[in-house]
Amino acid sequence: MTGKPGATRPGNGTGPSAAPGRERTIRDGLIVGFIAYLSVAAFYAAFDVLAARGTLYTVNLLGKAVFGGAADATALQQPIALDLRAIVWYNAAHFALSLGIGMIVMSLIAQAERLPPRVPLVVATIVGGFFVTIAAVGVLSEPIRHVLPWWTIIVANSSAVAFGGLYIRQYRRDAWRWLMPFGG
Repeated sequence: MTGKPGATRPGNGTGPSAAPGRERTIRDGLIVGFIAYLSVAAFYAAFDVLAARGTLYTVNLLGKAVFGGAADATALQQPIALDLRAIVWYNAAHFALSLGIGMIVMSLIAQAERLPPRVPLVVATIVGGFFVTIAAVGVLSEPIRHVLPWWTIIVANSSAVAFGGLYIRQYRRDAWRWLMPFGG
């Protein structure tokens, strides 16, 4: 890109990804992480509403389990009052992790864009990271499995990938083609 008006970048050349190199990767990573955070939060809010538990039930439960110092898992199985401190701390941790994962994914994509022979390794790393994330959340949430079943972990993380993927499809079209070879 020459910096002249009308010059474009790979992809569709518009929007947030039109920023050069490293700035583009950072911006896209933060956006993808934010999208992933929102999609998981929205999934669990909807899940809790449909289960007639209130929109913040799961995040409150996770916050109490992680930051609330609950004595044991059975204490978390009873109706519990909303703990604003636990909810805020859990959301902050989830947000930070989501941004970090978004940055890692977009850094991998940027590396593959620069070095096309690494595309298979990058795709394998991203797919592997998806499964590692699900496994880690599953293991860490084992004490509350009765209210946080495996299928919700899989669907929530899949929604993060799907919505993040929509952003990548829009602003990193070349990367989308090799990330989704059959979805083109």
